[in-house]
Amino acid sequence: MITARILPCLDVKDGRVVKGIKFQGLRDAGDPAERAAAYEAQGADELVILDVSATTEGRKTAAETVRRVRDVLSIPLTVGGGVRSVEDAGRLLDAGADKVAVNTAAVRDPSLISAIAQRFGRQCAILALDAAARPEGGWEVVVSSGRERTGLDAIAWAREAVSRGAGEIVLTSWDRDGTRQGYDLPLLTAASAAVPVPIVASGGADSAQHLLEGLRAGADAVLAASIFHYGETTVGDVKAFLAANGIEVRR
Repeated sequence: MITARILPCLDVKDGRVVKGIKFQGLRDAGDPAERAAAYEAQGADELVILDVSATTEGRKTAAETVRRVRDVLSIPLTVGGGVRSVEDAGRLLDAGADKVAVNTAAVRDPSLISAIAQRFGRQCAILALDAAARPEGGWEVVVSSGRERTGLDAIAWAREAVSRGAGEIVLTSWDRDGTRQGYDLPLLTAASAAVPVPIVASGGADSAQHLLEGLRAGADAVLAASIFHYGETTVGDVKAFLAANGIEVRR
């Protein structure tokens, strides 16, 4: 049986872990390498690093941060933020990433997904999809750290990305990010029904119960940040709760 994965997420700015609401009001949450080592010790299945300022400030994700994290980490590592080319992806993979997530640049030029998948394998090509609810129903893709609404249907974009080679989707509800109100469950259900690749739930988790709800809504993995960063729970405690509620996890 395939086990559910728990993915702590490190939002990084200027070499430090930060956390805010919808990428605003960022607060320092520690050193990336120290956090990474702690989460692996707690039983994290994978780790995600997102450079929350790389795209908006026109920078590439700092490969040095990735190297520092890889030095203390043995579990899979996904890195995203500011990836605009196959060369950017290669630089991160060379620094120690196992997977590279693309968002804004892939919306601008969908062939980027195909190029990364063809060069490195689709297991390395991850779509980071930020979705915001539409008043009339459904969800649209937002880019540039949520500053731009594209009008692009999120579920249709998920399908296209997979057809172009995306091997996994990190699906973030922009409306829920940092609010700690729980994942957007209808969004997760719609996306998981639409594509055959794994869906990682992101945006809004505040408790082990929220992670359980995300998995039951169709996610294959669940991502969280604040609940781990500020010591409210541990990955091990979350896994114990999930196992007690019938979810297969790696212990």
